[in-house]
Amino acid sequence: MANFPALKTGAVAQYPSDRTRTFSTRVLRFLDGSEQRFRGFGAPLKRWLIRLELLDEAELTRLDDFFVEQGGRAGTFAFTDPWDGAMYTSCSFEGDAMTATFRGQGDGGASVVVKENR
Repeated sequence: MANFPALKTGAVAQYPSDRTRTFSTRVLRFLDGSEQRFRGFGAPLKRWLIRLELLDEAELTRLDDFFVEQGGRAGTFAFTDPWDGAMYTSCSFEGDAMTATFRGQGDGGASVVVKENR
């Protein structure tokens, strides 16, 4: 199992990055107007928007190579939550495109969305 690459500092994200949780609830409405609700999955799914700035060429290349190795959203990898340090063993990229720019020495940037799988 591959791990999401860390920066030279050991961090996997920089601020400002975002973390969201997604819940799944199914609602059945009956003819008399009453409702019955069911959970779609037991725990919320997590999603992280990872923004990285001031990356050097090696860090940006390592992130880009990892994205290509995973085949975009086709791959599965382990990801460490930057907020609480918890390891999520089944994650993937949300899309097949990654935004990356290299403006000069030590001035690269990237943003990517990582999501927890079930």
